[in-house]
Parts: sequence; structure tokens; C-alpha cells
Amino acid sequence: MAEYYKIGKLVAVHGLQGELVLKHELGKKTSLKGLQALFIEDKKNSFLPWFIASAKIKSEEEIYIKLEGADTREAAMKLTQKECWLPGPDFKKFAAKSAPVSLLGYTIINDGKSLGEILEVIEQPHQILCRLEIQSKEVLIPIHEGSLEKIDHRKKQVLVQLPEGLLDVYLT
Repeated sequence: MAEYYKIGKLVAVHGLQGELVLKHELGKKTSLKGLQALFIEDKKNSFLPWFIASAKIKSEEEIYIKLEGADTREAAMKLTQKECWLPGPDFKKFAAKSAPVSLLGYTIINDGKSLGEILEVIEQPHQILCRLEIQSKEVLIPIHEGSLEKIDHRKKQVLVQLPEGLLDVYLT
């Protein structure tokens, strides 16, 4: 199965012709030029492609986007609050290297031990939370100046120094 990366959410309808506002976390201004389709999660791990009729930049984090098949305000309303995903190769092409979302798929290393792959990046005002699964349990690892040691883009690793006992909260 192809890997999909969450890039943002359809937050509002714009106008009467079914245009939507996509709030994205790609870390740079983009109109998604050249992208054929984005994917919306229909059911858990089931992604449906929506072909892009047009897209234009609204702001640093938002795009006006028109999807084929959503030609009225009512049709577009059904898509609001849905999360949007891109397949791996497209995600790599459009995400800024410095964007927190570009850490998806990286491995978190604490004290020389691999904790697991970053499955989701949750941005908060003073830190980033990385969601992993360890021993079939969801674990949130905070990334901020106190815990982050280094990001190795070549090896796809995030080296951290976690506070003592943090993992015990999740794993015991």
C-alpha cells in the first residue's frame, strides 16, 4: 500500500462554485502546481482521490482549491473539516524541508535507542508532538529546544534526550 502523509484540512467553502480553502502544513507558500489529485480519508486507511480542477495561493498556509465533482457550495460543504493527504512522492515534492510535517517517516532516537517511526506531527505553540506507536501503544514525544539534540535528514532520524520517566507514562 502506498504511504500517505497528512498535509492539512479543508476548513471552509469559498464562493458559490464549490471552491474550498485548504489549510496546509507544508511549511511554504504553494499552489500545488502540477499536482493532479489530493486524497481524502473516506474510512480509516481508505483514501479517495479528488482531482484538482484549479488551485491558487491564498496565504502562507492556505490555498483556494477547486475539486472536480464539487461544483456547488452544497457539494463543497460536505468536504469541509476533512483531512487531506498526499502520497509519499508528492508529499516530498511539496513539503518544505524545514516544515515540521517533513519529519513524518523519520525515526526518533533516544539515548542511542530507536523508539519508532513518526506517524503524525502535531504542531503546538511552543513545541511539536510526534506520535509513535511503541508496543502497540500510542506515544506522544515532545520536540522542543529542551529535548531536541539533532535532526539528521540524511539518515531520517530525530535525536532526542527525553525527560526521565516520560516513556513509562505510556508503557506501564
